[in-house]
Amino acid sequence: MSVRLGSITASLTPCASIPGHMQGSFQCGQCQPGFVGDQASGCRLRAQRFCSDGTPSTCHEKADCVLERDGSRSCVCAIGWAGNGLLCGRDTDLDGFPDEKLRCSERHCRKDNCVTVPNSGQEDVDRDGIGDACDPDADGDGVLNEEDNCPLVRNPDQRNSDDDKWGDACDNCRTQKNEDQKDTDQDGRGDACDDDIDGDRIRNSVDNCPKVPNSDQKDSDGDGVGDVCDNCPQKSNPDQGDVDHDFVGDACDSDQDQDGDGHQDSRDNCPTVPNSAQQDSDRDGQGDACDEDDDNDGVFDNRDNCRLVPNPGQEDSDRDGIGDACQGDFDADKVVDKIDVCPENAEVTLTDFRAFQTVVLDPEGDAQIDPNWVVLNQGMEIVQTMNSDPGLAVGYTAFNGVDFEGTFHVNTATDDDYAGFIFGYQDSSSFYVVMWKQMEQTYWQANPFRAVAEPGIQLKAVKSSTGPGEQLRNALWHTGDTASQVRLLWKDPRNVGWKDKTSYRWFLQHRPQVGYIRVRFYEGPELVADSNVVLDTTMRGGRLGVFCFSQENIIWANLRYRCNDTIPEDYETQGLLQA
Repeated sequence: MSVRLGSITASLTPCASIPGHMQGSFQCGQCQPGFVGDQASGCRLRAQRFCSDGTPSTCHEKADCVLERDGSRSCVCAIGWAGNGLLCGRDTDLDGFPDEKLRCSERHCRKDNCVTVPNSGQEDVDRDGIGDACDPDADGDGVLNEEDNCPLVRNPDQRNSDDDKWGDACDNCRTQKNEDQKDTDQDGRGDACDDDIDGDRIRNSVDNCPKVPNSDQKDSDGDGVGDVCDNCPQKSNPDQGDVDHDFVGDACDSDQDQDGDGHQDSRDNCPTVPNSAQQDSDRDGQGDACDEDDDNDGVFDNRDNCRLVPNPGQEDSDRDGIGDACQGDFDADKVVDKIDVCPENAEVTLTDFRAFQTVVLDPEGDAQIDPNWVVLNQGMEIVQTMNSDPGLAVGYTAFNGVDFEGTFHVNTATDDDYAGFIFGYQDSSSFYVVMWKQMEQTYWQANPFRAVAEPGIQLKAVKSSTGPGEQLRNALWHTGDTASQVRLLWKDPRNVGWKDKTSYRWFLQHRPQVGYIRVRFYEGPELVADSNVVLDTTMRGGRLGVFCFSQENIIWANLRYRCNDTIPEDYETQGLLQA
């Protein structure tokens, strides 16, 4: 069927007779791609939009046209919308799935099974169409989640032989209490009852690295700790003390880092050039950041058409400036550039926080318990369930320049404290944190000083002289600077706290080579906070993670990071303004 609108004939999808109506009554479908409107007003040609290269955009009106590395174009739904880019629907909880099913076949066109609670993995154990994140009985066994000792495994009998918090049906050590359920080698037996925790076929009792596979048991310094898990492999330190949580033992930690990238000079593969990622493509001991020939193929980087992949012949069949050896996969990691989060680093391919370091920032005393982290969606979602001391969950991947985004949601109406994320993490005394407090509050422990938190988003540079403990704890709680602990780089002037059970999307840009930082927050499709350009070089790169302090039931969903060293255009503008 077609409808004439002036000089334009706008096609509708096929019409069908309406059951129960008089003969000749019809109901027409949605407008065809390229047209907008409805049945009442008819369809009209969508206003022409263009990609940044000047070509016409075929994307949905709520999508952006993105130019890929290979010159192709793709469509990405805007914030607050989800779909395949050609079709986009409202996405209330900002988890990447639309509120209603779209007429496209891709996974992200499916209806969100928890419309108001972010669950970017769409987990649904009992397959009842209601996602686990919002299903009061996720496993469908008749026992509500709050009372179920196996909330994701059916066990109506609730049998629990060892009287820990896990029922036998989901307990990986049924006869031995192990609340953390840790299973290092992923063999189904928890570490607490596994006689070979790392699965290297050497029993724990005689294994010099019981939690890290090392069948050769090499121990260069003879301290009883194998090289693969020794934080000072060339210097005896059987206690493995590491007070600043930087993976360098106190016995060999010089804290001398002239380029400020988080790697001490004695271990830095480019000691005078910031390169927190420590990328060394040809594994010659010299980091790419200071190596003139990254792939060691005899062709200097400035004229090598495959900088990271050896190709001394420089073959380039299509003469596009990119060698055949790395066409479409620049770092030859077998992940095509289009979906590779770091297309110029073979060690990093996809966003993944399944392996993370737990950092407790107030380890002494019993004012509160430690955070409880749960990782979902193959490492792209983190949930923190407890009202806890300040703590971090930090990924192991270090970055130079990076873009980091995610959805933040407090899934409770209980409490009003801090949650956020971190970047540039170098050790437990050195990192940036973006933190958001809901309400004004004075910290309940007045020692070592009175700390007052104001509502709103804050960006802080942490450079603590004491490290984790009560000084850093109160300094993090306090809004403003704290000498020798924390500097406040920016605060949202609105002084508005986060709302209960509301999703926010953040976007961070960090370019440590010039000190550029910018963070934006969206509530639905609306930009609600923008730090604009902040310049700071306290940390020249580092790792990413999430942050909580005294707030329970926090969700960080649809997490994404991307390597990016390109300096944004507004950096130059900021420099001119400061000049």
